[in-house]
Amino acid sequence: MEGFVDFTNRSQGRDQLFRATQCTCMLLSYLIEHKADKEKLVMKLKKLESSMRSGRKMFRLGNMVHALVAARRTTQLPDVFPRFCLTASNLTRALYFTCDAVLWLKSTGLQPDIDQPKWQNWATKCYYFSILLNLARDGYEIFWRLEQAVQEEKMKENFFCDKQDRELNCVKCDGLHGFLLLLFQILRRHPPLLLDLVKNVCDLSGPLDTLGIYRTNPGVIGFCGVLSSLVGILTLARPHLKLKQ
Repeated sequence: MEGFVDFTNRSQGRDQLFRATQCTCMLLSYLIEHKADKEKLVMKLKKLESSMRSGRKMFRLGNMVHALVAARRTTQLPDVFPRFCLTASNLTRALYFTCDAVLWLKSTGLQPDIDQPKWQNWATKCYYFSILLNLARDGYEIFWRLEQAVQEEKMKENFFCDKQDRELNCVKCDGLHGFLLLLFQILRRHPPLLLDLVKNVCDLSGPLDTLGIYRTNPGVIGFCGVLSSLVGILTLARPHLKLKQ
């Protein structure tokens, strides 16, 4: 079992590295594509981006299995809402990798009759819903911590605590400014929650554009992809920064 977990973690880590390279190429090519003397460099960047996209297909099996194992693990969570969100998210993510595998069969010519636009649309929707479910879980976590902070503030009449606790508890959540300040303090004190939120928000840019919900450009998608990949690599290298499931 330990070797299996190590296999899926390596697959995730390499996939994140390939994705970071792919998105960096997308971002750089977008930034310099209009410069007259950079045509060759843009072509090289786009070629490398395509190679990285194709190379990520090698980690399809490891990512799919990781999603299924994660879904099985999250069914044991005690809280109903996080259990539903994370289990559904992991299952939807596994469906995304399944659609991706079908598209790979099309690209290799093994199944030339596959309707590529239809399967691509399904894959994007699965990925999109998976991210939305992860964001719902983040929202639940934030709301729970906000409610806890407000309750602690109401219970304490005298503030004899250290500077860090006083900074959080003394904020009055009686307006937009107070709410945002309290939210900032909570996210600052819980880096795993902040990193997970940043990663999920960044991951939204791609499917929002592909599905036509919110059009953007390759530069934004590339930047968000790089940031999301760096967060993913960081949480793999430092497991204590990963939001617990």
